[in-house]
Amino acid sequence: MNTIDQELINVRADEKLDLNKLKTYLKNELHYSFDNIEILQFSGGHANLTYLLQLDNKEYVLRRPPLGPIAPSSHDMLREYKVQSQINSKFPLAPKSLYFCDDESIIGSKFHIIERRNGYVIRKKMHDHIANSKENVRKISFRMIDILADLHKVNPNQVGLGDLGKPEGFALRQLNGWEDRWKKSTENENLKSRFDKLTSHLRLNLPQSKIVTILHNDFKLDNIMWSNIDPFDPVAVFDWDMCTRGDPLMDVGHMLNYWIDENDNEECKFITSMPTDNILYPTRKEIIDYYSNRTGFDLENINWYYAFGAFKLAVILQQIYIRYLKGQTKDKRFSTFGNRVEALINRANNVFHF
Repeated sequence: MNTIDQELINVRADEKLDLNKLKTYLKNELHYSFDNIEILQFSGGHANLTYLLQLDNKEYVLRRPPLGPIAPSSHDMLREYKVQSQINSKFPLAPKSLYFCDDESIIGSKFHIIERRNGYVIRKKMHDHIANSKENVRKISFRMIDILADLHKVNPNQVGLGDLGKPEGFALRQLNGWEDRWKKSTENENLKSRFDKLTSHLRLNLPQSKIVTILHNDFKLDNIMWSNIDPFDPVAVFDWDMCTRGDPLMDVGHMLNYWIDENDNEECKFITSMPTDNILYPTRKEIIDYYSNRTGFDLENINWYYAFGAFKLAVILQQIYIRYLKGQTKDKRFSTFGNRVEALINRANNVFHF
């Protein structure tokens, strides 16, 4: 069985779709009988909801935003559809999006349907062919950075994404936007005070980037699928709903916050989504140097992007955590997110020696 198949579960009770409405809608729009459709849910991921549609001998993936109130412009299925339906020509690791629906009356939100890819995803457990081998862990680690470098080399104009986002003033706009989301999603006064101090420092030291590339905006190990035949061969990169154009070091700083190496403390293990049973990964410095050599980009100010990545990830987790606290999602995986948020704020402040 594929590792990805092991992640398939029956649809969670509070995340079920109206199957009758969906069948009727797809039949009318795509002119194909969906009477025999069956739906399972992918258990991985913490935000957008992802389902497997099985009909006859075909399989598709349906993506929709999470339950409960969401921040404006986040979990943007139209953006994800636009990106995945176009970038695939130059970056084939992005599964092609096949259909978009903006009628929220069908399943309660906008959604899109993408092609199914098969392989394995590394989450809390390393693949058997890679685990316990420092050489293999390093090999797949650097392969991951190759993927990011290749994405950042794609010319947006060549894939119809030359108008995606607004690169000018990108860093400041990101800082303002995520700060606003934080204020709307937390009631902890102690964290607010520490977060305000961090935000002020980020604002005072804002980098002036002259590089504009396509950004994935949530690039990390468990958003990559690898081949079942060759465990070092990637077959897909997922979660494109925040994709835009802007400073590529934003992707690097974000990814480094999921990274873990042997020099990290126990709190860092709590933050990462990477396997921690046997930490054999390259150090962050090795990753930074490798990316710089692959792209030719100057990473002199990488600490700002690293701290901003912690800041942004703290907000993302806080937005999920507040939905859990308010009962808008009942997924027990989110119960520890408050501790992870605090650990990320500690990390960002430590970067600046607060």
